[in-house]
Amino acid sequence: MLEYLDKALRYSNGLDFKSFSDNEEKVDATIFAISQIGELVKNISKDTMNKYPNIEWIIIKNLRNKIVHDYEGIKLNFIWDIITKDLIQLKFDLEKIINDNSKIS
Repeated sequence: MLEYLDKALRYSNGLDFKSFSDNEEKVDATIFAISQIGELVKNISKDTMNKYPNIEWIIIKNLRNKIVHDYEGIKLNFIWDIITKDLIQLKFDLEKIINDNSKIS
């Protein structure tokens, strides 16, 4: 998940909404990376989901479904909000999970 999260952040790095939305390759690559994050949620155990309820696991998974099944209906301003408001926090949260679990091992 972190790999795709980093890709989405890298693809949009340094861009404003107009530059992002005008660049079809950046849009497609970023949306694909976000959809892959949602796809990988299925690999997260229920125990982990319950232990970290601050992460909106179901919303992330549902976003993937929305992207895959209604790509043309995705609003770019919605994707931009995810990029600029949610992905950095998600990265922080996922790194915390990895760090917590490495302490157990």
